[in-house]
Amino acid sequence: MSGTRRPRSVLWAVAVSATTLAWLVPGAAAAAGAASPGAALPHDVTLLNSPSDTGASDISNLGGGGWTVQSSAVATQSGAQISTPGFNTSTWLPVANDDAGAPGTEIEALAQNGKCPGDTALQPVNQDTSGPSSVFFSTNMQLCYGSMSKIGPDTVSQFSVPWWWRTDFTPNLQAGQVATLIVNGVVGSANVWVNGTEVATSATVTGAYTRFTFNLTNLVAGTNSLAIEVNPNDPTSMFTLDNVDWTQIPPDNNTGIQFPVQLQVDGALAVGNSHVNQSDAADLSSAALTVKTDVTNNTTAAQTATVTATITPPNSGTPITVSQNVTVPASTTQTVSFAPGGFPSLTIASPQIWWPYQLGAQPLYTLGVTVAQGSTQYNSTTGTFGIRTVTSHLIGSNGIEPSGARAFQINGVPIVIRGGGYDPNLFLHYSAADTAKQIALMKNMGLNTIRLEGHIMPADWFQQMDAAGILVNGGFQCCDAWEVGGTLTQAQLNVLQNSAQTIGTNLRNHPSVFSFQWSDNQPSSQQESVSITGFTAADFYPQTSLIASAEYKSTATLGVSGEKEGPYDWVPPNYWYDTTHLGSDSTVTNAGAAWGYDSEESAGDTIPTLDSLNRFMSASDESNLWQNTKFNQFHLNYEPRCKTGYAFGTLCHFDTALSSRYGAWSSLSQYVEEAQAQDYENTRAQFEAFIAHANNTPLPSTGTIYWQMNKGWPSMLWTLYNSDGDQAGSYFGAQEANRSLHAIYTLDNGTVTLDNLGNTTQAGLSVEAKVYNLAGAVLDDQTASNISLTSQQVLTGVLTPKVPTSPVQTYFVELQLKQNATLVDRNVYWLSTQPDVVNWSKTLGQPQGTLSQYANLTGLQTLPASSVSATASTVNQAGPDGADRATTVTITNTSSATVAFLLRADVRRGTAGGQELSGDNELQSSLWQNNDITLFPGESQALTVTWNSADLQGATAVVSVSGWNVPKIDILA
Repeated sequence: MSGTRRPRSVLWAVAVSATTLAWLVPGAAAAAGAASPGAALPHDVTLLNSPSDTGASDISNLGGGGWTVQSSAVATQSGAQISTPGFNTSTWLPVANDDAGAPGTEIEALAQNGKCPGDTALQPVNQDTSGPSSVFFSTNMQLCYGSMSKIGPDTVSQFSVPWWWRTDFTPNLQAGQVATLIVNGVVGSANVWVNGTEVATSATVTGAYTRFTFNLTNLVAGTNSLAIEVNPNDPTSMFTLDNVDWTQIPPDNNTGIQFPVQLQVDGALAVGNSHVNQSDAADLSSAALTVKTDVTNNTTAAQTATVTATITPPNSGTPITVSQNVTVPASTTQTVSFAPGGFPSLTIASPQIWWPYQLGAQPLYTLGVTVAQGSTQYNSTTGTFGIRTVTSHLIGSNGIEPSGARAFQINGVPIVIRGGGYDPNLFLHYSAADTAKQIALMKNMGLNTIRLEGHIMPADWFQQMDAAGILVNGGFQCCDAWEVGGTLTQAQLNVLQNSAQTIGTNLRNHPSVFSFQWSDNQPSSQQESVSITGFTAADFYPQTSLIASAEYKSTATLGVSGEKEGPYDWVPPNYWYDTTHLGSDSTVTNAGAAWGYDSEESAGDTIPTLDSLNRFMSASDESNLWQNTKFNQFHLNYEPRCKTGYAFGTLCHFDTALSSRYGAWSSLSQYVEEAQAQDYENTRAQFEAFIAHANNTPLPSTGTIYWQMNKGWPSMLWTLYNSDGDQAGSYFGAQEANRSLHAIYTLDNGTVTLDNLGNTTQAGLSVEAKVYNLAGAVLDDQTASNISLTSQQVLTGVLTPKVPTSPVQTYFVELQLKQNATLVDRNVYWLSTQPDVVNWSKTLGQPQGTLSQYANLTGLQTLPASSVSATASTVNQAGPDGADRATTVTITNTSSATVAFLLRADVRRGTAGGQELSGDNELQSSLWQNNDITLFPGESQALTVTWNSADLQGATAVVSVSGWNVPKIDILA
């Protein structure tokens, strides 16, 4: 037994979550109202406001029966009055908890009730992904709630005052029990009242990722009322959150309650903060597990009890149970450890190893902990963890990164990080179903990593990532209070340490979480010190890598970050392949080509399909989209000007490249079609370059995080898929690049590279490279055979296709990768003998590229009309995200001498005769493997899609096929 003892605290929970279920405080301390020995937890308390799966039998989420919310400009009474049981809230806004168990923000309260104060003619509004009644449609959010144009204090009058959240609860305390209120941070700061008594002020309760506990034992009896007055969020002075320049600024600054407010009811003793530290053999042949838990004595006398920990292997294996007797002094929390030296069964031979999904399975062990005195059992905790080893190091060097680049190995396997930045719902509403849908989209696209910048998600989100095998890089926010300047006050240091310990506690046993980092700036010495203290207290660090910055910066303790960031706006596809232009900026910002590790970068704007655009844009919005390149599109962000530098509210850079490379457009549909091509080639190039350069010397490419993967509302800025699940050109370009077995035409030296991102050796491979002209005639045809690729192998220089060099013309390169004569990957490039030429002196250090010459792809506009045929076959088959149908669509280019360019298929609601229904008929549950394909004369390709039959709404499934130069056809699915 180890004996770390702590007195109980009323300020915040030192004894934090027992499990990998985040935002829980089993065994949190209570300062008054000591319990009597033998006072166990009544069974009915676990049903308080159920369902409430907190991972601890003594903790329940409050507000399960609903909250009421109101502005203090309307509710002018005192906190003592508002928190008195029976206070009349009949005119307040009723609000339900989301799937995280939290009531959410001010706008969430208004939107749940269909309220649009700024334009009541729009009421009732909703938060759907489409339609003129959605707050996300066109400028409805601005019309309803106002707008802000700068990150900082809230300037919208209705949100510049405090708002109240109120709920009732009935703990049914038995004699000798202790009741504790747990506030898991707020977005803003808060005064907390219970039954007419102020239990905490905003001087204490602040921080989006903090945790505070307050003893209520002497305050509660019968039905009780909790009222929380949340002061307006100011992310420039509070350690909270914001969206930087990612979206429009939520007009309420996300002020509200993002995570559950909880009630903990305990008897004489309670366990909490239970977790597992692991030490794995280098060859993964064994794992030595140390179990830790905190035991809190809520009485005024020392207590002796038995603490039992049980580890249950995946798939109902034989449990490992260990126990020890402990004596805990009065009013004290004591850490109890079970180490392999004293409990040999905690060294597991041949453990089941957790892997990222492309490398293996995701077995999860379960840890359960209890405390008992004789036959009296008190509370219990439960949670999951995975056994895996992550190593992080610096590799290689070049003239601008002398210490090398950040690189990672998972279970000893070096991997190229291929991920995207994650953006939560704009109003912080958490949906478990939406998370599941996005996981399906991510895995279908082939990405292996998510970066969280400043938005730490709820427990369920991390549990789903664990189960899905998706790696998570967590981190603090840039460009606000988290980027500390000057000397910090003790109060600020307390919030930073609290935040680090809370975050570390909630993330430490999630195998998906492989690193955590600061953003643009490295932490100040004060910030680093208290943060490391917090992370260490949580047993999160040094077990998990802490990285000093997303740029090439360092601290004395954490060392060199080994990362860079940028660009963020349009650059050409061949930009990603450059290895000779490094720039002179020691932070390596906006030098984003495929060398080293880039923590956030992309070519900027991504245009959704017409189906998706019609869901969130008005006719006026769409008119401006294709006719006014400098228009500040609401669904970009709040920066109105077109300029060089950091301003992303217009499409001017994207559109200049589009018209220069592909030619002018004369309609919305033509603009969208061209944009699909440009987005496809660029996202593909970014990921392919980082894969192709994985073995480069002197500095390999080790990772790229696409900025950003998603958005929490409909968007055209930095998305690989839209919030409605729309899969446009950006999605399919990324999907093509990230296939497990893949052929790449490298844009730096014109050779063919093969890669195997799977977990086993792949033999019997052959690759054929064909070069075509615009008429579909073959100009070159080469094949390489008898190839074998080990796991993670990147094989360069396999073929060198002979491509035209003059005159100026557009041509195609087609790669077909086969395994034992079966096609496994088909990759088509459209290129020009007049390439993009970057003006590096004007580009390096800027978020967008400046070109001295654009590629000439205008020949694509001269493609003659082509014709295709299509067949579809549908089976009943379970699939990702609740899909119950799978359709194979085979498309054939039936022309003899024309290329069918950028063919797209969609599943739609239709009639039994095979015609589409009018209106928004695309099935948003569709998940495609392959799309936006190009076929040469006589060629066929099969596409597959899964979908949910309930999405048909009683209609018949119809598949549409159309392309750049191919009119739409419809067939029955």
